[in-house]
Amino acid sequence: MRTLTRSVVPTLLAIGFAGLTFSLSLVDTTTPEDFVQPGTQPGTLTDGVLSFGACANCHAGYDIETEPNYQWVGSMMAQATRDPIFHACLAIAEQDVAFVGELCIRCHSPGGWLEGRSTPTDGSALAGQDFEGVNCHICHRLVDPVADAANPAPDAGILAALTQVPTNPHSGQLVIDPEDRRRGPFDLGPGFSHHAWEQSSFHQEALLCANCHDVSNPAYTRVGGPVPSPSDTYVLNDVDTQHPTHDKFDEFPFERTYSEWSQSAFAQAPIDMGGRFGGNKQLVSSCQDCHMPDASGVACAPGYGGTFRDDLPQHSFDGANTWVPLTIPDLDQSHDLYGPAESSGFPEVVFQHAVDRNISMLERASDMTLTQEGDSLRVRITNESAHKLPTGYPEGRRMWINVQYRDDQGVLIGEHGAYDDLTAVLTTADTKVYEAKLGIDAAVSVATGLPQGESFHFALNNVVLKDNRIPPRGFTNAGFEAIQAHPVAYAYADGQHWDDTDFAIPCGAATVTATFYAQTTSKEYIEFLRDENTTNNAGQVAYDLWESHGKSAPVPIDSVTLPLAPYMLAETDSVSLSAGGTQELCISAGPSNAGKLWVVWGTTSGTDPGFDIGFLHVPLNFDFYTQFSIQNANAPPLVDSVGFLDAAGQGLMTFFLPPGMDPVLAGLTLDHAYFVVDGTVGEAVSNAVTVNLVP
Repeated sequence: MRTLTRSVVPTLLAIGFAGLTFSLSLVDTTTPEDFVQPGTQPGTLTDGVLSFGACANCHAGYDIETEPNYQWVGSMMAQATRDPIFHACLAIAEQDVAFVGELCIRCHSPGGWLEGRSTPTDGSALAGQDFEGVNCHICHRLVDPVADAANPAPDAGILAALTQVPTNPHSGQLVIDPEDRRRGPFDLGPGFSHHAWEQSSFHQEALLCANCHDVSNPAYTRVGGPVPSPSDTYVLNDVDTQHPTHDKFDEFPFERTYSEWSQSAFAQAPIDMGGRFGGNKQLVSSCQDCHMPDASGVACAPGYGGTFRDDLPQHSFDGANTWVPLTIPDLDQSHDLYGPAESSGFPEVVFQHAVDRNISMLERASDMTLTQEGDSLRVRITNESAHKLPTGYPEGRRMWINVQYRDDQGVLIGEHGAYDDLTAVLTTADTKVYEAKLGIDAAVSVATGLPQGESFHFALNNVVLKDNRIPPRGFTNAGFEAIQAHPVAYAYADGQHWDDTDFAIPCGAATVTATFYAQTTSKEYIEFLRDENTTNNAGQVAYDLWESHGKSAPVPIDSVTLPLAPYMLAETDSVSLSAGGTQELCISAGPSNAGKLWVVWGTTSGTDPGFDIGFLHVPLNFDFYTQFSIQNANAPPLVDSVGFLDAAGQGLMTFFLPPGMDPVLAGLTLDHAYFVVDGTVGEAVSNAVTVNLVP
């Protein structure tokens, strides 16, 4: 395979080689130096990272509802190194870019990384407790990288001893106490002697989560102005060189969950969410408030002197993954991705509880409302979370709207966003899918031989092609541009934390059900992980687990059914004066109006303000054409303008023009609407439907 160093790429483009096809790779161009990050470095700890088992002696086995251990072990935090998607993605990333696994392992196995087992960077040296992912000892030894007199006394010395202090934490730039001093938000008192401890307010700050929930690629540097802009590009750095600033906003953005929060209203002040997220806490602000909600209980087993608290943070770390935790028991037994010494040892029920909590979190993250406007349905999705909906790892993660129309017998007569459970194929062309799509630009295309455009090649991507994910409360375009999280190929107004989608209602629909679905891993992404892996079997293992565990079955997180009000619709909006033609008008008043009389009137004067008949408001301005349609029922051009609704409350009217009509009428717009009559009383009025007269 031929290889290019990155400094050669601009030259090739400049002399016009961009149109040629190369079989190239970045694998041989990057070195470990390209992925060095600030913070604590491997081999610098005085006290090693302990297994969670050392903590379980006191923090497990007494109350699965509130104890730290039970909820943590089922979470993706605990399973970050066992995650089959992680292994499959890591293999392809290492195929694409040498040593990039260093970046992945920092967050997925920080204990293994700190103890030097990220070499080799394909993860093959990870062993034993490294597979505990983000365990107790990692989080509870984290040090605030921002110096503050309120921080524990040892912190100033810890920061001073670092070669480089993270200035804007991301991508595993952890600062770890080199000694085993376990930190948390509470004062344990002078008599506490079970282990060394420090009271740390940092453990209630969202900045702690930024360490791994803002992720950037340090192999790329942003080219643009002093602050990020949608017009920026991302170019490969010089070979064997650390990123010049290590600032996430100068690198290509993979994930921006923390930064999205930082630009939300939640970051400005606590918000009363009505108990939706915070457990015992009514007002929520930080990541911890929602993902570690407060409960009532004790943090350690009886006999250890734990204090009963009503503000006990739950260690559930509920998120959005609805299938991967369920695969862990299978992997524990198969040893396909790790051996018996690395197995979790926990029963399936632990992981089912974790998935149930994740589904509950998804259900609380959004609200949906339906509004009928004549022959159109508007679906509004409101983001109730403090970050984008969805957020985080973009590959394969998506949410979408499914709309189903049924007739008066409950028979499905129309659908948008259909999903086939057998094939895992989503019909995307007729609905709204909320997602981010990344890709590669022309320079990377030349350097790799991969086609320019959309790509799942995580470590190579350097452009965002689509991002219509719904922003949180407090969104501003300027704020999200500054954190490299602006909408792409879509638009939201400042302050907008919802999105509207309009769907046409088909003739004969009596009810509509809209469902908002979330999916962790799409068919397209899992097949990429399987098919692009030329290194090992991790992609096939991930695919087989995906298939055997329901193919990451979509989870309904909101669903609303709406009985439809009377409406009228047409398949065409114009009729030719020269050729003649018809406009078929579907009348749908619903089964409650079955057998009643319907009457169609028209206007040439528009629909606003309309006029009233008794208590009914007709959306037509009364004019000569209205008078004509009243006096000439069932006469051309209004064929069948009066009739009786069938058993389903439906009817059909035809607007008809013969050929050879006077061309002077070209440009005239007519509007028609119907109302239902029960005896002599008008009972229901439809929307107005337009027909344009064209030459």
